[in-house]
Amino acid sequence: MKPLRLFISSVQKEFAAERKALRDYLRGDALLRRFFEPFLFEEMPAADRRVDAVYLDEVAACDIYVGLFGDDYGLEDAEGVSPTEREFTQATHLNKYRLIFVKGATDEKRHPKMRALIGQAGGELIRRRFVSPAELIGALYAALVQYLEDHELIRNGPFDAAPCARATLADLDEERMATFLRRARRARGFPLPEEATGAELLAHLNLLNEGRPSHAAVLLFGRQPQRFLISSEVKCAHFHGTEVAKPIPSYQVYKGTVFDLVDQAVDFVMSRINLWVGTRAEGPQVPVVYEIPREVVAEAIVNAVAHRDYASNGSVQVMLFADRLEVWNPGGLPPSLTLAKLRLPHGSVPANPLLAEPLYLTKYIERMGTGTRDMIRRCREAGLAEPGFAVSDGFVTTVWRKAGEVAAAQPVTGEVTGEVTGEVTGEVTGEVKKLVLICRDSMSRKSLQDALSLKGEENFRVLYLVPALKADLIEMTIPDKPKSSQQKYRLTAEGKKLQATLLKTGKA
Repeated sequence: MKPLRLFISSVQKEFAAERKALRDYLRGDALLRRFFEPFLFEEMPAADRRVDAVYLDEVAACDIYVGLFGDDYGLEDAEGVSPTEREFTQATHLNKYRLIFVKGATDEKRHPKMRALIGQAGGELIRRRFVSPAELIGALYAALVQYLEDHELIRNGPFDAAPCARATLADLDEERMATFLRRARRARGFPLPEEATGAELLAHLNLLNEGRPSHAAVLLFGRQPQRFLISSEVKCAHFHGTEVAKPIPSYQVYKGTVFDLVDQAVDFVMSRINLWVGTRAEGPQVPVVYEIPREVVAEAIVNAVAHRDYASNGSVQVMLFADRLEVWNPGGLPPSLTLAKLRLPHGSVPANPLLAEPLYLTKYIERMGTGTRDMIRRCREAGLAEPGFAVSDGFVTTVWRKAGEVAAAQPVTGEVTGEVTGEVTGEVTGEVKKLVLICRDSMSRKSLQDALSLKGEENFRVLYLVPALKADLIEMTIPDKPKSSQQKYRLTAEGKKLQATLLKTGKA
C-alpha cells in the first residue's frame, strides 16, 4: 500500500528536537515506515516555501494531522492567527484524522492563545501530555498502532481471521462453496449436509468476522480473491538452464482461490517434467511415472500457499529448472520450528489456521506435521536426492530432478518403454505427446486427466485436449455431441503412429 502522509504541525523553533526525533523514528521503525511518511515543512527546499499557502496545502494532502502544542503560540498573521492554529483549523474543517500531544503538565506559562487552542482541541483529541521526546515517541507509536488496528491495516489475531476490507458476502461464490461441501463430505465426512447454505458453511468454518467475510473466506471461496489480496497470486516459470535467465520459455501468473492456485501451479510443473509410460503386462491400467512424484510437487506448492505470509507484497513463486524445482513463499518458520526439526517428527503449526482447515477437509493437506517428512520419503523412493529447505528472504523448498532411468524402487508395474519431456519438439508440444502416450482405447476426459495426475480441468483442456484434437492426434467418439456426458477420446491413425514412435524411441 502507499504510505499514509502524516503532517507534523507545531511551532518549529520550540519543537525542533521533537520534530527531528519523530521524523527519524517514523522513517526508521520497521513497522511504521511501511505505513507512514512524515511531512516536515523545514525539509522543503527554501525556494519552494511559499509560507502563506504551502502548509495549508500540505494539511489538505495529508491523511493524518499530528499537532504538537507547547508554550509558544507562534508568529501571528495580519488576523492574529498563527500557522499552528491555521493548520489545526484546516485539518478540522477537512475532517482529517487528528492526534494532539501537549508538552508540559501545567498551562500557567503558555501563551493565552495557545491555552485557548488546547481548550479548542479538547480532551478527545489530546492523546497525551509529554515532557521528553522519548515520551512523545512512545505516545505517538501507541496512537498510530491503534489507528492501524482500527482501520484493519494490522491485526492482533491471525491474518486469515481478520475481516477482508471492502469485501462482502456478495463477493463469495456460492457454487464454489457447494463444490467444497461435496468434496469435504466425501473426503473427511464433513458434518454439514450438501444442501447447507453458504452462510451456514462460513459460520461452521469460522470464516465470518462480525458478519463480514474474513481473508480466509475470500481466499477460499472468493469470486476474484486477487481483487482484495493482490499478491495472493502464484507465479510459475520454467527455465531450460539452472539459473534464472531470459528469455523465459514459459511463464504464467495464476489467480483464483487457493484451491485453483494449487491445482494450476501443480499442473504447470507436471506438464513440464519427464514422464515414463509402461505397458499393460500386469493389468489393464497403463503405468505412468513422473520423474518427480506428484505428491512431492503438490506438497511443496500447497505448503507455500497455505503457510505464506499474506500480509506481504510478495507472491508464491514456482520455478522449474533443468536440475531442480524451487518453490518460494513470503513467510518463514514459526518460532517453535527449525530447519532441522522439519526432517524429524514435529507438530503442525499452521500460519493461517482458518485457511488450513478447509485444505485439510479436502485432503490438500494432512495437518499432522508430516508433510516435509513425506516429501523426503517419497523423494528417496523415487531415487531422488532429499529435498532442501531454507529460509532466505522467505521460505524456499528445493526438489532435485533426476535424469535417466526410473529408479527400481519406484512403485511401477510393467516395463518402462517411453519417455516424454516437457519441451516442444516440432509442431507437437510436450503436453500433447504425454496425452498421446497415455491414451489407450477410448478414455473419458476425466480418465485422461487422472492418468496424467492433473487436477485443473481448464488447464488440461487448453494445453492437452484441444491442441491434440486440432492436431488430429485424437478424436471424439461422439463427434456430433461434443458436450455429451458419455464423450470419450481415442487415438487417430496419426496419433497411433506418434505413440508408436514415442514408445520406440523414448524421445519427445
